[in-house]
Amino acid sequence: MSSVANACRHVLLTADPAAKIMAARRAAREWRLGRLESRFDCSMPDAPARPDQPVLLPPGHMPKRKGAGSQRNRVNMLHALAHIEFAAIDLAFDLIGRFGEQFPCEFTDDWMRVGADEAMHFALLARRLEQLGSYYGALPAHAGLWEAAEKTKDDVLARLAIVPMVLEARGLDVTPATIDNFTKANDSRSAKILQRIYMDEIRHVSYGTKWFESACRGKDLLTHETWKSLVQSHFRGGLKGPFNDSARSRAGLTTDYYA
Repeated sequence: MSSVANACRHVLLTADPAAKIMAARRAAREWRLGRLESRFDCSMPDAPARPDQPVLLPPGHMPKRKGAGSQRNRVNMLHALAHIEFAAIDLAFDLIGRFGEQFPCEFTDDWMRVGADEAMHFALLARRLEQLGSYYGALPAHAGLWEAAEKTKDDVLARLAIVPMVLEARGLDVTPATIDNFTKANDSRSAKILQRIYMDEIRHVSYGTKWFESACRGKDLLTHETWKSLVQSHFRGGLKGPFNDSARSRAGLTTDYYA
């Protein structure tokens, strides 16, 4: 029987988007059915494999995204979101493969579900791009998404603090307005996809908060103070509002953390 670490490594080393979706879904299904051993017997790669497209640019070199009024602008926005979800697949499986041995099996349960969700989100957005006459890879994307993983590769508390509790939580802040913009542009199909992603991301942030607090308890650390210290030392630029306090609270990320 293969190990969970090998399954995660396979996802990370799969470059082709369609194949990565299949690998992520297969890993989550095999884990759920008890066909993967809870063994962490191989290391995760320093960086995931990437397809030839999209061309990756430094974040500061990316063109500014505009509103959803025109189809071109909507395609630009959907492409950017698809790239985020594509990277999120790797972030979920790297979290399991790199740090899962430090936690009970429930940790792997939760993040396998996240990995499968991210694969589904990417598939929905990629298909929507094709319906609008484009495709994933047609536009440049920024290369900064893996930076958070690189900076926190040796510290699970930092990884949980930054990836789900900062980066994904920021999605909770901005997605409602994006959904509203697509709705106003009479693009209900895209709006429904974004609504589905938004609801799933609340759960993803809740997993981050749950396991961050669990790890803090295990180390006898104060959760809010530890989180603030980790964000200050690992997240460049600081937190910027406005914050979606309601969605964050549903995910357990109360204002005690970020106010």
